Amino acid sequence: MSDTKAKPDAPGGDDLHAAGAQLSTAPREEAPNLPALGVIGWARWFWRQLTSMRVALLLLLLLSLAAIPGSLIPQRGTDDFRIDDLRRESPNLASFYDAVGLFNVYGSVWFSAIYILLFVSLIGCIVPRTWQFVGQLRSRPPGAPKRLTRLPAYATWRTETDPEEVRALALALLKKRRFRAHLVGDAVAAEKGYLREAGNLVFHVSLIVMLVAFGAGQLLRYEGNKLIVPGGGFSNTILHYDDFKSGNLFVPDDLTPFSFRFEKFEGTYERTGPTRGTPTTFKADVVYSEGADGPEKKATIKVNKPLEIDGAKVYLVSHGYAPVVTVRDPKGKVVFREPVPLLPLDANVTSSGAIKVMDGYVNKKGDKEQLGFNAFFVPTFAGAGMGQMVSQFPALDYPVMALSAYHGSLGVDSGIPQSVYQLNKKKMKEFKDENGELFKQMLRPGETMKLPGGAGSITFEEEIQEWAGFQITREPGSGWALGGSIAAIVGLAGSLFIQRRRVWVRAATGPDGVTVVELAGLGRSESAKVPEELAELTGALHDRAPTAPERTDPPADASATSPADPAEGANP
Repeated sequence: MSDTKAKPDAPGGDDLHAAGAQLSTAPREEAPNLPALGVIGWARWFWRQLTSMRVALLLLLLLSLAAIPGSLIPQRGTDDFRIDDLRRESPNLASFYDAVGLFNVYGSVWFSAIYILLFVSLIGCIVPRTWQFVGQLRSRPPGAPKRLTRLPAYATWRTETDPEEVRALALALLKKRRFRAHLVGDAVAAEKGYLREAGNLVFHVSLIVMLVAFGAGQLLRYEGNKLIVPGGGFSNTILHYDDFKSGNLFVPDDLTPFSFRFEKFEGTYERTGPTRGTPTTFKADVVYSEGADGPEKKATIKVNKPLEIDGAKVYLVSHGYAPVVTVRDPKGKVVFREPVPLLPLDANVTSSGAIKVMDGYVNKKGDKEQLGFNAFFVPTFAGAGMGQMVSQFPALDYPVMALSAYHGSLGVDSGIPQSVYQLNKKKMKEFKDENGELFKQMLRPGETMKLPGGAGSITFEEEIQEWAGFQITREPGSGWALGGSIAAIVGLAGSLFIQRRRVWVRAATGPDGVTVVELAGLGRSESAKVPEELAELTGALHDRAPTAPERTDPPADASATSPADPAEGANP
């Protein structure tokens, strides 16, 4: 039927080189003439190097490596306490980190330089390639080379179908297979796979979008945390946060105006099996309002299902217990009655914290003092003599709280901030029992610990509230970053799996009057797809223009078999 072949390496030739060169939209690089460059020449050469694809990939790799210290070394504004600890423990190492900007990686000069160079390099790569790609989209596939036999994939046969009809059949067949095809002389020129370069451009544009989104997100973002007991509220102002951090370009006016009130937390846990203690329900009911005087709306916040308000997101990130305690002075007057949030220490919500009575307490001598209690709480205690003070389950099955008491000055009036979950014992004295030991006691809900010497009492009330920890975040570029990452994956897949290729079909009348059909294909890279596709095209076209039957050659002496001329018989 036909002769189809795939050549691993086509011989040299102007036609093949020209056809292959036209498949690429990459700007051509010219080797600089070093001795005669000059200032402008060197600037042009540097620009060509900066905007080359290999430099863009190198800068992208450097940016990835440069971001590693930002996740390993504590950063200023995020882990200030760890930075202070490192300065005390290793002052020389901390000084080195300060000198090279490793405590503020994303704001350092060298990270910004890599970031900006990568941004410029990508733009410099994309702009010329885009214009060349648009030019190729507007142009038509080039005509067939003179010698199609030199191309990597080639097929030919002879047919009795007219050349014009063969070309019309080939044109219709190629267009049906989504080739861009047109007639050029005695051949049909077709091209396919333009989406390969489009995918390449989409990938690089997406990288720029991701870089811009990442930069905007880091500069304009803010994030804070707030612990709230049931009935407590929150207004989105900096003063209401327990801790807060933001980007370099953030201003307080960027805070989304809203407020919410925490109503109730609900948590249930697996009771049996290997997943015992794993939460099955973990949600918080809130009532929120947008703006300064918006209407109140109810919402339920769950894990990975935040409350979204005008670009800000409220996540439920933690949970714990807040036992309600009542403290009385020596005369029995209530000087403190509040739920005290305690911080969890493990998955079973073994918790610890501090109870601070700062005002209203007067000792037996009539002097004003402050009281402090170290509290250790377990929601499910194993029982007396059954083990240590460690929770066996996260639910409130058998709550127990251990207390130790102190009196004196809590140090809250010194102006130095301190943790609400720890006692500053520098100016505190321990309450001791009759034997001179530290006075401490384990309480069940409803029980009271009387302080030594009639100094008062503290009652563990039967009410135990469940607090919830919320994280409020706003990252302006997160949506763009997500869209850019998805587009980058799609573009990369297109540039990897779509192959740009050209096909030519030539049909011309041979010396013996029979039509000679030639098909040839050329791909941008070596691949079995071009020969396979050419074979399919050859089969489909051959079905419409089949091979001509073989002709037998005439005898050498034609007069021996030809009839006699009537005129000869008439000669006398």
